[in-house]
This record gives sequence, C-alpha cells and structure tokens, in this order.
Amino acid sequence: MDAKIHVSRLGGTATVPPSKSAAHRAVLCAALAEGTSHITNIEYSKDIRATLGAAAQLGAKITEEAHSVTIKGHGTAGGFVTVTRPVFCNESGSTLRFMIPLFSLTAQKVRFTGAGRLFDRPQAIYQMLFERQGLQFEQTPEGITIFGRLRPGGFTLPGDVSSQFISGLLFAAPLMESESSIEVLAPYESRSYVDMTVDAMQQFGVKVASRARKNGSVMYRVAAPQRYTASDFAVEGDYSQAAFLAVLGCVIGGITVTGLNPDSQQGDKVILDILKRCGGKFKPVEGGLHFDRSLLKATEIDLADCPDLGPILFTLGCFCSGETVIRNAGRLRLKESDRIEAMQTELRKMGARIEVDGDTVHIQGVALHAPNALLSGHNDHRIVMALAVAAIASGLPALLCGAEAVDKSWPAFWSVLRGLGAKVELNTDKQEEFDIKA
Repeated sequence: MDAKIHVSRLGGTATVPPSKSAAHRAVLCAALAEGTSHITNIEYSKDIRATLGAAAQLGAKITEEAHSVTIKGHGTAGGFVTVTRPVFCNESGSTLRFMIPLFSLTAQKVRFTGAGRLFDRPQAIYQMLFERQGLQFEQTPEGITIFGRLRPGGFTLPGDVSSQFISGLLFAAPLMESESSIEVLAPYESRSYVDMTVDAMQQFGVKVASRARKNGSVMYRVAAPQRYTASDFAVEGDYSQAAFLAVLGCVIGGITVTGLNPDSQQGDKVILDILKRCGGKFKPVEGGLHFDRSLLKATEIDLADCPDLGPILFTLGCFCSGETVIRNAGRLRLKESDRIEAMQTELRKMGARIEVDGDTVHIQGVALHAPNALLSGHNDHRIVMALAVAAIASGLPALLCGAEAVDKSWPAFWSVLRGLGAKVELNTDKQEEFDIKA
C-alpha cells in the first residue's frame, strides 16, 4: 500500500494506542495463569495477534472482544497441550524470544516460523543456553526448531543483548522444578523492558527478586515452582508510539496527546526528557499532554535503553538547530530493517545531512525539501511512521510505499493522522499508481 501525503494543516487531539510491550506481557502471563484473566485496552496489531496465537498453542482459551480479551490459562507447564503445528511468530521478535523457553517446557520438538527479517535477527543467546544443556536448537533462514526441556539453574547473560532474552527466561523460570538465577552483566541496556516484565509477572502473582551488584550486574532470583494467578490487567498507552505525535507536535504545534500514564515505567517515556532537552514546549492538560510549536535545538542522546525511539529521533534531529548525536544506535541494525541505513537513505532523499560512525549517528539540522524520489518504508512500521512525520512536519508532499507496515504495531496510525487534519491518500489497488509529484 502506498501513502500519498499532501501539504496539510494539523491540530487537535489524538489518543495513543495501547502499549504493545505491556500487552505482550499481559497476554503471556494470563496464558500461564491458573484461572480467567481479563485484559482491557488492547489493540490487535499483527505482533499481538502472533502472541495470542502462540498462547493458544500452549493451551490457553482465548476470547476476543473489540478492545479486550479474556484468557483462561492452566497455571502449570503440566497443562501445556501437545504442539501439533509450527508456532507462527510473524515478524514479532518479542513473541519468538518470549515463547522459546516456554515451549521448551513442553519437552516436545517445536518449530517456530515467521516472516520478514525475523530469522535474520540474532538468537545466539538461546542457542548457547540450549547447547550448554545438551538440548536441540537449530536455526535456518526459514525458522527455529527446539527439542528438550530447559532445566533450572544459574544463567548468565551479557547486558548488551536484547532484553527479550532475559524476559523469556524470566517468564519460564517459575514453571521449572526449582529456583533459577539470571545474572545480567554490565553494561545493562534496555533494563526498563525487563522491569516491565517483572512488574507484569508480579501482578499475576509470581515473585521475582532482583539485586544490583557492586560490579554493575543485576541478579534476578525466581523461586520455583510458582503459579501464575489470574488477574485483570488494563494496558496503558504506548510511549514509543506517542513519540511520533510528540515530535510532530513540537515541530508544528497545536497537538494534544491523550491516553498516557504519567507514572508509567516504560523506558520510552524518556522521549519527554529528550524533547525538553531540545527545547520542546509541552504541558499537562486534562487526560494528556499538549505540545506547542517549539524552536528545537540539538542534543546528545543515548539509545541504549530506548532503541524503539531510534527512527523518530532521526526525524527529530532534522528539525533541531545544530548537530544531534545519537549514541549506542547499533541495535537498530537488527530490527525489522536496518533502521540506521533505512532512515539515512530515506531522509537524504529529503535533503537531510546524516553521517554514521559505527554505532554513533550525527544529524545536522537543515531545512528539508520535498523528496526527490519515492520514499520506501523498508517493510518496517517505525520507519514508515517516522518518514510520515518528517514529511508532514516539513509541510512537504511525499509518496511513501509500504504504508501497510504500520499494521505491525499501530493499525490505526493513518486514521489518527487524518483525524488531526493530515491529507493522506492510501492506495490499496496495486494496479493504480500515484504520480510521484504529489
């Protein structure tokens, strides 16, 4: 699907979607819990549907409603059912990495399949752990096959890998036969995502102890066996998605964003601190935050604990006077696309000055021009949304292909922009072509 973006005047109020990170965790905990759980404020993006499908293959009974889901779980690994078909994870790294340790507890041979670049993303941490226990772990470009039940014990993981590996082990640990410990070595990146995992587990009745050590590592201890217990869980608004509207609001002004928890523990809430450092003007209003047009200035940003903000921070840098420096950006290369290459390539079509030195990105604030070629979304939801914000905030017409990628995390994205006044045409008929001169 192509999106033809016209010059528009925007303003008004928009509600952010539910947190995808929180929803993944709530669905999984509910599927493992004894009893019936109700999860409200949920959006059925492709990633969440992948996790719901995998949860059902573990034996959870799932009833979907418009914006909520009811899940009945079994409470123990002994309640897992026979796995009769591959577990389809679509493009969701969270689904895959959360589910691998859990499905290992079935002691069956299980195959995981997916789409896009999912199996180009590294899984060496699990391969190492499985092989150390003499278990099967085979990865090909088409999928991953595991066979054998992970045993409890002491696990040590480097802190500069995806937090999804740590969370996956934490989810499985209370269902094992005895206590496990998970030591995460320094430097510990993306810890906020693990904090979300621990919070969700504890809301569903599982106790997790954590302790920071003098050497900078963090030790988690999970007693076992424990039982997850049913809980009602309201998914809060997503700060990683709010970032697109927040940046747009600070550039053009007049946008109010609702649906955010001001006391959220989400690591991507740091977007507000980043905007403040850049001179962004916003204030709390009833139910949300109102963003005013701001004279933005460059700052230095450490992406280690908020990698999902990467693409929109590229866009932000283009509107800041001076040189924006984004450090520890290397993990962006391992997402649905190489997000460093994708944003550099596409924003350069609009005149952006972006240089990359290893894991550090330098962005010079310059006036953007209408793209001199078709913009590509690189089959990546966050690339599509960041480029849309760049075009709309610049007051530039643009033609963006691959616009359907937003379905991965925010299916209503285009509708939300239209609700704010953006003039966007979506071409779903592949026999029709838009003129690149929007």
